[in-house]
Amino acid sequence: MTMRRDPRPTPLDETSKAIIAELQTDGRRSFAAIGKKVELSEAAVRQRVHRLVETGAMQIVAVTDPLQLGFARQAMVGITVEGPIEPVAEAVGALEEVDYVVVTAGRYDILAELVCESDDHLLEIISGSIRAIDGVAGTETFMYLGLRKQTYSWGVR
Repeated sequence: MTMRRDPRPTPLDETSKAIIAELQTDGRRSFAAIGKKVELSEAAVRQRVHRLVETGAMQIVAVTDPLQLGFARQAMVGITVEGPIEPVAEAVGALEEVDYVVVTAGRYDILAELVCESDDHLLEIISGSIRAIDGVAGTETFMYLGLRKQTYSWGVR
């Protein structure tokens, strides 16, 4: 799923923020249980969650461990671009093995996270796919050796 942020996001009200906070704590929590906490009906919570997902303010996903699913290699790839960055970011984001793409300021124009089955698969994607994209001037690969922290519950402001 491609995520594009609106440069002028609509501010969320306190009730929507409370619903998000409840789902960050437990993404399987029922609409009825959330409704009790935020003092809304189950139907009203369902409607708000649907709207939050539709507007891109929130995603509801299952976070998995790539190693347990047969993906032995994860890496972050820094990409430098010649010319317009957005078309390259879109092309990188379209690759099945890429699960995260961000346009950055600094040494790299784009950072992309790859989840691959093996080192050979990683090499194939970097050399055969990413470097073949028109506008890619160079890449640097950062192999993941161990995951120490991964969280998606940073709260709401």
